[in-house]
Amino acid sequence: MGLQLIKPNTHIDFIGIKKIAFLLSAIFILAGLTSLVLKGGPKYGIDFAGGMIVQVKVDHTTDVNELKGALKGVELPGLVVQTLGLEGDNEYLIRTSTSEVASQEVRKHISNALEKNLNGKGFEIQRLEMVGPKVGADLRSKALEALFYAVLIIAVYISGRFEQRWTVAAIMAAALGGIIYGVGLTGLDMAWLTIIALIVTVGLCWYLKLNYALGAVVALIHDVTITVGIFSILGKEFDLTIIAALLTIIGYSLNDTIIVFDRIRENDTDTKRSGSFGAVINKSINQTLSRTIMTSLTTLLVVACLYVVGGSVIHDFALALLIGVVVGTYSSIFVASPILMGFGPSESANESI
Repeated sequence: MGLQLIKPNTHIDFIGIKKIAFLLSAIFILAGLTSLVLKGGPKYGIDFAGGMIVQVKVDHTTDVNELKGALKGVELPGLVVQTLGLEGDNEYLIRTSTSEVASQEVRKHISNALEKNLNGKGFEIQRLEMVGPKVGADLRSKALEALFYAVLIIAVYISGRFEQRWTVAAIMAAALGGIIYGVGLTGLDMAWLTIIALIVTVGLCWYLKLNYALGAVVALIHDVTITVGIFSILGKEFDLTIIAALLTIIGYSLNDTIIVFDRIRENDTDTKRSGSFGAVINKSINQTLSRTIMTSLTTLLVVACLYVVGGSVIHDFALALLIGVVVGTYSSIFVASPILMGFGPSESANESI
């Protein structure tokens, strides 16, 4: 017999506690949004805000705190020191948010400080890279576009996959593209443009009664919002690796949601339905619960190992995945499914089954 964490005859009333789940989600979302407002938005890393990265290798074993102390007198804004590679490599990344000081001046300041305060230990500056503010702004804009279009394509796919309404989904995508293009002509910041686009996407899914897509899209927005909010509360920086983590979270959460939706559609037939649509959803979640938990636990185990031994450079990426896997599993059960129940299966979906 295979390993079973959940007994086959389990009957947990997930829909019955949806109000508690919604309240918990609201608390996390409001806390994150409050943090973002108080801090004036996300804390952008060098990839998005511009700045410099200096890679240094020290000849002898050096603690990262010792290196930070050696650079304490260097007058460079936003100076951050991180370990790079394995513990015995003695390699470090020094980040500064300045992009106005010449690279040679930055190299000179860091070299002088290390020669003076590193207690005679030899070192080598192996790499110095600079990202200008214009490049950083372009990268930030493209990253937000990637997040939005990922959600939009998912909405179209879910509408066709579960409701057989490819034409309506295509019309929605075309309409949304026209609206966003028009709003974009106003010169609105990409962050606000993305927020408006997501709101319009949810509104169109509701208006066109694309209920499966509505549940999936709201769950994805829920996952990304909570992850970004927690990062803001923790004071973590946002860079391209975090955007990659957010896109990975979207994919993982969608996969989990599709598993549950598939079982709901299988059970929601004239021959199988017994009771309300909410009872069908409860039954479907319980039937897929063992697979959902096993998938989440194995994924969390791998990501936790990456978080613990992956080094500081990949530390925040792994942290985002840890948060995203937990929140994504939660949202498939307590966000996407209750929203689907609230609006009911579309008529087209039932006819196609």
